[in-house]
Amino acid sequence: MVGLEAMVTYPGFGFLLNPVFLRAFSASLHLVLLLLLFVSWVRKRIKMDALENCKRTRFLYYKQTFACCQGLSLLNFFLCFLNYFYWYGNGWSDEKLVTLLDLVLRTLAWGAVCVYLHTQFHGSVEPKFSFLLRVWWGFYFSISCYCLVIDIVMKHQSLQVQFLVPDIVYIITGLFLCYSGFLGKNQGEESILREPLLNGSTSISRVESDKSKGEAAVTPFSKAGFFSLLTFSWMGPLIAEGNKKTLDLEDVPQLDTSNSIVGVFPEFRNKLQCDSGGSSGVTTFKLVKALIFASWAEILLTALFVLLNTLASYVGPYLIDTFVQYLNGRREIKYEGYLLIMAFFVAKLVECISVRHWFFRLQQVGIRIRAVLITMIYNKGLTLSCQSKQGHSTGEIINIMSVDAQRIGDFSRYMHDPWMVIVQVTLALLILYKNLGLASVAAFFATVIIMLTNVPLGKWQEKFQDKLMESKDKRMKATAEILRNMRILKLQGWEMKFLSKIVDLRKNETDWLKKYLYTSAMTTFVFWGAPTFVSVVTFGTCMLIGIPLESGKIVSSLATFRILQEPIHGLPDLISMIAQTKVSLDRIASFLCLDDLQSDVIERLPEGSSDTAIQISAGNFSWDLSSPNPTLKQINLRVCRGMRVAVCGTVGSGKSSLLSCMLGEVPKISGILKLCGTKAYVAQSPWIQSGKIEENILFGKEMDRERYDRVLDACSLKKDLEVLSFGDQTVIGERGINLSGGQKQRIQIARALYQNADIYLFDDPFSAVDAHTGTHLFKECLLGLLGTKTVIYVTHQVEFLPVADLILVMKDGRITQAGKYNEILNSGTDFMELVDAHKKALLALNSVDSGNIGGTSELVEKEENKGGQNCTAEEINGPKGQLVQEEEREKGKVGLSVYWKYIRTAYGGALVPFILLSQILFQLLQIGSNYWMAWASPVSADVKPAVRGSTIIIVYVALAIGSSFCVLSRAMLLVTAGYKTATILFNKMHLCVFRAPMSFFDATPSGRILNRASTDQSTIDISIAKRVGAFAFSLIQLLGIIAVMSQIAWQVFVVFIPVIATCIWYQQYYIPSGRELVRLAGVCIAPVIQHFSETIAGSMTIRGFDQESRFRDTNMKLIDGYMRPNFNIAGAMQWLCFRLDMLSSVTFAFSLVFLISVPEGVIDPGIAGLAVIYGFSLNMLQAWVIWNLCNMENKIIAVERLLQYTSIPSEPPLVIEENRPACCWPSHGQVDIQDLQVRYAPHMPLVLRGLTCTFPGGMKTGIVGRTGSGKSTLIQTLFRIVEPLAGQIMIDGTNISSIGLHDLRSRLSIIPQDPTMFEGTVRSNLDPLEEYSDEQIWEALDKCQLGDEVRKKEGKLDTAVIENGENWSMGQRQLVCLGRVLLKKSKVLVLDEATASVDTATDNLIQQTLRQHFVDSTVITIAHRITSVLDSDMVLLLDHGLIEEYDTPTRLLQNKSTSFAKLVAEYTVRSNYSLENAGDI
Repeated sequence: MVGLEAMVTYPGFGFLLNPVFLRAFSASLHLVLLLLLFVSWVRKRIKMDALENCKRTRFLYYKQTFACCQGLSLLNFFLCFLNYFYWYGNGWSDEKLVTLLDLVLRTLAWGAVCVYLHTQFHGSVEPKFSFLLRVWWGFYFSISCYCLVIDIVMKHQSLQVQFLVPDIVYIITGLFLCYSGFLGKNQGEESILREPLLNGSTSISRVESDKSKGEAAVTPFSKAGFFSLLTFSWMGPLIAEGNKKTLDLEDVPQLDTSNSIVGVFPEFRNKLQCDSGGSSGVTTFKLVKALIFASWAEILLTALFVLLNTLASYVGPYLIDTFVQYLNGRREIKYEGYLLIMAFFVAKLVECISVRHWFFRLQQVGIRIRAVLITMIYNKGLTLSCQSKQGHSTGEIINIMSVDAQRIGDFSRYMHDPWMVIVQVTLALLILYKNLGLASVAAFFATVIIMLTNVPLGKWQEKFQDKLMESKDKRMKATAEILRNMRILKLQGWEMKFLSKIVDLRKNETDWLKKYLYTSAMTTFVFWGAPTFVSVVTFGTCMLIGIPLESGKIVSSLATFRILQEPIHGLPDLISMIAQTKVSLDRIASFLCLDDLQSDVIERLPEGSSDTAIQISAGNFSWDLSSPNPTLKQINLRVCRGMRVAVCGTVGSGKSSLLSCMLGEVPKISGILKLCGTKAYVAQSPWIQSGKIEENILFGKEMDRERYDRVLDACSLKKDLEVLSFGDQTVIGERGINLSGGQKQRIQIARALYQNADIYLFDDPFSAVDAHTGTHLFKECLLGLLGTKTVIYVTHQVEFLPVADLILVMKDGRITQAGKYNEILNSGTDFMELVDAHKKALLALNSVDSGNIGGTSELVEKEENKGGQNCTAEEINGPKGQLVQEEEREKGKVGLSVYWKYIRTAYGGALVPFILLSQILFQLLQIGSNYWMAWASPVSADVKPAVRGSTIIIVYVALAIGSSFCVLSRAMLLVTAGYKTATILFNKMHLCVFRAPMSFFDATPSGRILNRASTDQSTIDISIAKRVGAFAFSLIQLLGIIAVMSQIAWQVFVVFIPVIATCIWYQQYYIPSGRELVRLAGVCIAPVIQHFSETIAGSMTIRGFDQESRFRDTNMKLIDGYMRPNFNIAGAMQWLCFRLDMLSSVTFAFSLVFLISVPEGVIDPGIAGLAVIYGFSLNMLQAWVIWNLCNMENKIIAVERLLQYTSIPSEPPLVIEENRPACCWPSHGQVDIQDLQVRYAPHMPLVLRGLTCTFPGGMKTGIVGRTGSGKSTLIQTLFRIVEPLAGQIMIDGTNISSIGLHDLRSRLSIIPQDPTMFEGTVRSNLDPLEEYSDEQIWEALDKCQLGDEVRKKEGKLDTAVIENGENWSMGQRQLVCLGRVLLKKSKVLVLDEATASVDTATDNLIQQTLRQHFVDSTVITIAHRITSVLDSDMVLLLDHGLIEEYDTPTRLLQNKSTSFAKLVAEYTVRSNYSLENAGDI
């Protein structure tokens, strides 16, 4: 030490100990480092391409090194400003200036090192940190040691803390940097989560990479350390990835078990079942209890965060009076100013950290709650009884699942608010009591009055919310039904009528929406005015009872009111959310209480324990247990293993109900039903899942290629698969939209065959396929693959009956006859009627084909061996592609055009300036009133006030009233604009959807449309206007605070401007990831809804195969896929907000340091105190602006998604005024088809390939052909459901493409392949356009053999029809479709396999009715029953989209080599063989 001191006196080396030299030398070195880093960066940019494909490395201690450099930059930044403010008031010197310059350069240099490290980390191939950094860290450590020694030597008597602490920090960090630089090595490749996909990778490597990223990578949250959890750094890799590329679902890591549905749901379900003793005992309270139990740990932890946050937020108001007095010169202890700043700053840090973790953990809870509720609703939907389903349509249940579950999940954010408000109000009153004494009692009563206004407002909001959800349910129910049946609506020309029905339902919904929104606006007005009201009452009481108003106490009270206004401002939202959540909880609880299927209907026997497969003894079953007339009466039946049992009977006799009862679907009144073995079920209406054909056939089983190929052969599917571009990998559209009816049915049969079950239940599966295919299926499936199985099949085709071991004849829900074919043929009239009807049809056939039966066996044999025309996928030219594509989502930034369209939608945006003006005036008046109180009040009791006390209060009240009216106008205008915008967007989207071509519905699963119509529309109705308004209002508030602070301490802008710039950079860095995660969440909910609606539709089939558990697992996987982006949305948002809060806290701290640094008397202490209370909210408001901006962009995606569907290409015009056909068109009904070519989509193969023919007017033309030959496509082209690619169709000389769609479709009639009934009444189903009288409707019902059936019903024409017409049999639905065309009496009638679902006797009656009433009409018939087309004038035979034969039936039959002759021969041989050999079978 002595030696060093001696050097000072030595002239050659004395300068080395001069502090000015030391600081200048340090500054120079840091400047050199800055230049070297810049040069290195330039070189790196030049070599970037060469490094692009290099292996990326990860250095040991990289994170710690980066954090160390970042910390040094921030420390020097802090020291720079601390010294600046300290020396600003105490004068400058050379040493101080050089020290300040050194600190500035240190801040910049260490910041540059951070940037350099970040860029090197992402592109380096070096084994260690760069040479430059390692040399610099060595220099830095040496200089730090040298500086410490010099400071101790030169200032050992007066060494200040601000010199000692930094020197020690520099040495410790220098030592660590040297260690990591010289000893740290790389850790090899970066983790898979951070590693981006390499450009140009093959599709296989992409898939593997996706798999490892999406499935193997679990969220870093599960293994994050304390610091990472505290700062949300675990989100960093995903946000960085989002900045490099557009995020896909594969990039989002999997959730750990504690956050995934697989881990959470069992706990919730067990708790709910334990409390309620089964689903029927679920109440709202028990549901809430189970939900809380599922996340109790997070709820308790967040309660602690809420308490910490609330306590920390009141530190400022509590100490502000002391701070004002300090500025006024009253100093009680040494360093009091710095201690106050430290207290403010620490409180602000605690507040920031606690609020971030409070919000994140509650969002986490909300995501879990939504997931478990969706799962619970899904599981319930899978077990609902038929009667429960009748009361709740698919649309309603989807609404409960999508809207109600989300609302309850969203409430989690408000979970702690009720008790938090009480704590906040209590703390506020205590602080007011400390400052104002008894006047705080007035504040208490004013607060209580405001709280009491909650009661009526809350009740109104709950009532309006309840009604709003009821009306939304009705609309969604109707929308779901319409989307399911859009093809029928377009064929009939009814879509605009049904659109008006949706618009009417929406009008009823918007009536309640309007009431709800305006009530919310009034609530907003009341509560935004509340803090002002409380402060007026409090200060007025002070004046009345003589409590002196000093500026310190005024500022403290204003600060308290400002914090108190947060819970009071939040009360409208809280009340609204409680009301909405209560309604949603009640709805879900009541849904979970619905009756399930009876579990005791079937008594299951162990496999192989009995020779009896099915036994029913004295069974009485009823779909409606309250009905006095059971559906099935006194059923006694015993089916042994290996038996073939046929069920036949007329339409509505109970055939399908008998099969349903064997599945356990029909509630049992009495009797015994035993079943032994596994079962498989084929429904009458094909139920096909969206997905690949292969997946539909395997249906959860492992692939056994040999068995799979046998099943394809047996179901005649191989040729169909060859024609499809992707074979069995072809993705089927929703409800099998891109398959013909026959193909759907055969896939359904293949699914059943592949299961290799013991018992097979077939509900008339051969009606939807042509005669040849029907025979093949019967032979290969029932008699071949299932030869040893127990098979029970319903059929209307008498020719399939003789091979049965047992025939059951049904009538009025009873088995009237049972036995073998010949046994029951003469034992009763019911079976005789069916056989006689079939024989009559055969006689008609034989009369046409006189003498052509001989030799037909040979023809049939040849036909079966002949391959037929094989149009494989390779022969079809043109681009290939799947019909159903992945859901589109916008990528990149939400365009300004979306905001612009949203703002301008209502009144051209005319209200927006007035809304902004109201907020600006409100802000000015608020600031003005606070400024007035701080300025007019004396600093202490011994200072004379500037104005009288009464004047202070009068001016304050006037300003308060003005600000309240501004809030009222703002709230009302915002609600008006938001409501009008929501209504316009709804109408636009629905018009575009209803006018979209059928190809749009073929390629778009209804779940996507329903998601927009429910979730997105709900967001636009209630949230988006609030979010856009909140962003604008918070920005105006921020500008107001900046203006106030700039008046008092403009120097703060030196810190404020870079902090704001950093905040904007962070926001720009976050938004690409945040935006794409929100879009992914929007896309991921659609598969959940679609899977759910498909499950509800096919629940009977799913249960028939005992596949409930697999479907539940699939649902859980889909929900996990939806939870993943939502979990990361929450994490990313808090990652951003945490950083913004930290930056804002730094700004606040510097502003305080400046205020205590300025000389006394320069700033009015009261005004300074006002600046500080605004500074309290500065960090929150700064983060709030950015958060609102991000939240607004996230929410506006709902508008973006709706706007996507307002730009769908429309169908041609409904009416072309200048080219309307005559009122009597078509008068003759001749149809000319010229070179017609049709495909369903540009990327799909041609279905019709150049058809040319004429259907003569007034004649009957039958169209036949194998399944998938193009029959239904031809009909769709006739109705312009599909527009031709080339060629044209003329009706009576008019090109149908030249007239409006409604003019065309309203003049044609069709009985479609899928008989459809809509929810409503019999009358509304026959005459939806309300064009006919009751007499005409009764006449049509009598003609179609339904009159007597309807007259039996209590409601007659007003008899209820439930969703999909489920309470009517398939045959009855077909007859209703016949009734529609009998009412319409068109000149051109199309029958698209119209009698497939009825028995032969009813078919004969329908044919007779049509012959009688459409004698002069052109009737075009597609039929699988040959007898249905034999009495046609002409027969058209199609094969793979080409005309193979077209002539009269007689001529075609005369030539035995025609394909038509072979079809007839085959049908005749099959039928005659069956009848003649019945006795031998």
